This record gives sequence, C-alpha cells and structure tokens, in this order.
Amino acid sequence: MGLKPAPGRKPPPDTQGLGARKAALAALSAIFFNGRPLAEALEGSVGKANLEPRDAAFARTIVMMVLRRLGQLDHVIATFLREPLPVRSGPAELILRIAAAELLFLDVAPHAAVSSAVTLADRDHRAKHFKGLINAVARKIAAEGKTLLASTDADRLNTPAWAWDAWAATYGEDTAHAIGHAHITEPPLDITVKGDPALWADRLEATRLPTGSLRRTAGGRIEDLPGYNDGAWWIQDAAAAIPATLLGSLKGKTVIDLCAAPGGKTAQLASLGANVIAVDLAFDRMKRVRTNLERLNLKADIQVGDALTWRPKEQADAVLLDAPCTASGTVRRHPDVLWRKDLSDVMAQADLQRRLLDAAAQMVKPGGTLLYCVCSLAREEAEDVTEAFLSANPAFTRNPLSLRELHGESQFRTEVGDLRTLPSHWAESGGLDGFYACRLRRTA
Repeated sequence: MGLKPAPGRKPPPDTQGLGARKAALAALSAIFFNGRPLAEALEGSVGKANLEPRDAAFARTIVMMVLRRLGQLDHVIATFLREPLPVRSGPAELILRIAAAELLFLDVAPHAAVSSAVTLADRDHRAKHFKGLINAVARKIAAEGKTLLASTDADRLNTPAWAWDAWAATYGEDTAHAIGHAHITEPPLDITVKGDPALWADRLEATRLPTGSLRRTAGGRIEDLPGYNDGAWWIQDAAAAIPATLLGSLKGKTVIDLCAAPGGKTAQLASLGANVIAVDLAFDRMKRVRTNLERLNLKADIQVGDALTWRPKEQADAVLLDAPCTASGTVRRHPDVLWRKDLSDVMAQADLQRRLLDAAAQMVKPGGTLLYCVCSLAREEAEDVTEAFLSANPAFTRNPLSLRELHGESQFRTEVGDLRTLPSHWAESGGLDGFYACRLRRTA
C-alpha cells in the first residue's frame, strides 16, 4: 500500500510537462523501435495518456519536431558524444533527441529541458545508467547547439541519404533542397467541399486554391469547424484532390476506386455523380470509409477485397488506382515516412504497383479510362511503372493532361502530359503533397 498525503494537503505535482514528454517518448519509441506509423504511434501514446489538451499538444509538437529535424538533432548530439550510444541504453538516444528539439527549436528553458531529460532517463531501467551522460550532453547542447546549427545544411541533413540522392538525380540539387525545405514546417489544412466553395471559403476562413481546394491554417479540432457535422466537406491535401478531377464528366458512369481507403477520392467521385465501387484490402479502413460517406451523405458500393484478384461483374467506364507506395510525397504531414523506409521499400512497392496496374487494366471497358496515381516522389514508383505498363500493354495509350485541366498550373504537367506535384510547389502558400498521376485510355 502506498503512502497517503497528509489530510488537507495535496500530493506534490509531477514535474511540469513530464507527462507530455513521457507520451512523446512512447510515440517515438513506437516509431523507431517497433516501426509504427506516426498516426498509430500518437494514438497509442498521446491519445491514451489522459493528458490535458495543452500537454497533449506539447507532446505532439515534440514528436513532430524530432521527426522533422531529426538529421540536425542527430548531428548536434553526435558532436558531443565520443561514440554512439549502445543498444543497451534503450531510449537514451530518443531522450536526447527530445531534449535537443526542445533546446534548439522549441525555445524551452534550458533547465526545464535538461532536468526533464534526466528524469525521463531515471524512470527507464536501461536509460537510467546513462543519465549522467544525458545530463552532460543536454547541457552542452543548451550552451553550444545553436551555434553548431548555423553551419549545417538543414535540408540535406533532415533527409535520409537514400531519398536525397534519388531526388537530386530526378529533379536536380536545387529542387531537392526546395523539397527538403518544404518538409520542416507544419502544413496548412486542405479541404474538399461538396459544393459552393465560395460560401465555405468564407465560413471556414479559408483561401480558394487554383485547383478548387480550400486552404486554412491548421489548428484546433477539425470536428469543431463549421460544416463538418453537416457533411459539407472533408480533409484532403490539395494534390490528392487533383486526380479524381482528371476523369472528365462522371455523372451516371461507373468508376472503380482501387485501394480506396481512406476514401477521399471515393467521396470525390461520388460527389461528381459517379456510381462508385470502392475496393480495398483493409476491412477496418473500409469501415472508416463507410462512416465518412455516411457523414457526407454520399453513396458508394464498398467492397473489401484484394485488387490483385478482385474483379467486377462488368468492366467499368473508368478505374482509378491510387496504388500503395512509400508515401514519400506526404512527408509534410507524415515526417516519419522517410526514416522508416529505404530503397528496398521503393523497389518492393514498384513491383506491387506494376502488378496492380496490370490487374486494374482488366477492369476497364474498351474506350474507358485508367488513371494511375501514387503519392510518391520516387520515379521508380511513378513514371517507370507507367512506361513499363505502356510497353507491355498496346491496348492502352497515354491520354495527356491539358493545362486547362490543371487550372493553368504548368509546373504540375510533365513533358509527356502526366501530373507531377512536388512539396516545393506553392511554397509561398504552404506547399502541397508530392503526387504523380498518368491518364491512360483503352482503345476501343
């Protein structure tokens, strides 16, 4: 039985912000030790920590800052370590990353960041043996860290070498820098509306983008915004909202949305009047798609199945394949992506994408349209998949996109007429996800 506080006296409060830091450490441990995606890691730690809203926000801020600035943080930490921390130190390295993020980028008072790091270490049976080292390194970072940062190439340091080299080879060094720079700031909130964008731009205090999406500053609960409960709109990055608009007039046509979860494109297609068949392998994610469609008062035929083997009763007017990928184009919103993957993941996904595209082609009726898209910056998952498909499938030809269809945004159109957005596009207004799409026509 634990000791009870004396009558009339409250127990001493926990170290200020320690609960937030513990939750942040748990999330980062789930990402780096267990390979959990960011959203899942945050839900399993911050979401279940029963924190006050302010502390929950602080925990998420720490996690996002560590992931966005990981290369710089590790560079500074390594400067003050004689040798890397051993595996037996457990979360000691993550604790130092948290302290460094607070000291270098979050403007936390040095005494608070350092003492909290030592307390976190002391509460872990592995890291506690390194708390003296953590204390010393954190103090060094507080005293000299910002001076060290001034001479670093932030864009390159915060990008894993495998990704940087690929971007530089594909887009050039300057664009690689611009992409890396776009990844270090919190992106705005992009919204797709069912109708009357002018009205909702006003009500949501948002800006209308050239492609039709609305954009507002991120912050607060999405559920509290006007129109959410009425099903007037849904959250969807501006780049992800473009592909569905490239299928032309859809009213009354049958469109198959393959790999449909989380359902943004399904909602778009349904709102454009298509008879949508949404297919995805993940049962739980398709339950969420169904729930979102109900909120939006939109309808689709929800099918749980593997797109490699699932087949419709009849071929469709159009098939949209938003294939699984490394999601390297979404780093602005998911800064864990590049640190959890490498080139082997790119090649594995490319193989799956080629097989999925072959399967999707069988579902398109003669004269119909096949739209292939991925939220990846890797050429191997995008242009190379398309070219391999066209070489092996003479019944399909590329149907180039016009500038009119891209609302005059010439930087989005490749030389052969495909869609290619980069995180560095629209930099002055918050950027957008990296996305690729190619429109293909099956000959009659």
